[in-house]
Amino acid sequence: MTVGSPETDLVSFVWLLGFVLSGFLILARLSQGVVDDESDEDDDGAEADHGLEGDHGARGDHGARGDDEPDPDESSPGAHPLAPDGAVGGRTFEDGQPAARRVDPNPDRDDGPVALPRAAEPPTLTPGLLLLNVALTQGLFGAILAGGAWYFGVPLDVLGVSGAPLSTGLPAVAVGLGFGVVLWVGNELASGLAAESGADYDEGLRELLAPDGPRAWALLLGATLPVIAVVEEFIFRAAVVGATTAAFDTSPWALAVLSSVAFALGHGAQGRVGVAVTGALGFALAAGFVLTNSLLVVVVAHYLVNALEFLVHEGLGLPDPVWG
Repeated sequence: MTVGSPETDLVSFVWLLGFVLSGFLILARLSQGVVDDESDEDDDGAEADHGLEGDHGARGDHGARGDDEPDPDESSPGAHPLAPDGAVGGRTFEDGQPAARRVDPNPDRDDGPVALPRAAEPPTLTPGLLLLNVALTQGLFGAILAGGAWYFGVPLDVLGVSGAPLSTGLPAVAVGLGFGVVLWVGNELASGLAAESGADYDEGLRELLAPDGPRAWALLLGATLPVIAVVEEFIFRAAVVGATTAAFDTSPWALAVLSSVAFALGHGAQGRVGVAVTGALGFALAAGFVLTNSLLVVVVAHYLVNALEFLVHEGLGLPDPVWG
């Protein structure tokens, strides 16, 4: 491998890589929290409805008693936990009078359970906006690292980009397509083995990003997944394996293991089984990069694996694995 720039430039680039990789993993961790919250939303909603029903019943009994004196809990500011922010005393009636201070002109009348206002639900992003957000954030990481590669004079052949046909020509595309199909089949096999052992994947992230219309599908296949494939392969394979090997004259296979571990940690939203399978997939991609010295091969393979995952399971609605 020929290095056309001073070693100090490569070392500086690796330092930048460390910061970019740290930011990437932090963002992935935050995204995992969002996926977990979305997965628990239905269960939490059911529990909240149950709690509201019980609360309504209690307040209905209180109204049936016809007490003239307001309940101490109702008369105190903030007595209603579902009150909007800044609403003193909780719920208000249409005339603007706080519920705790209003005197019922007919206290003997039983109107049944009091309907409390529901808490405002936090705004949720549509799949299209989520896909756009993923593309923009990952694109930002890729742009920062690409700018660093240019600034520090990192040679393109170190990053797996050269004039060889297997690096940037049609043969590289063909190898990447075949490699991607093999990796997708392996991913389905791993999913099947996990299901048989009772340790299923957590596919919350894939379901959360599942397109809900033609435009979202176009955004997914034409922008989000290509950006993900290019940025992740540039970071985890070209930079971690290729550039770091040249900078420190170390074994690319040791760095392939390191990159696969980092790659797995960046996919924590898929659960423990998903992390393990993603780590194996990352090592296979790193091995493909080492053997071909081609960024294009692994980018095409990575894109194909992700695209088939969405098309087969979310587009066609086939089970995971497909023979399940």
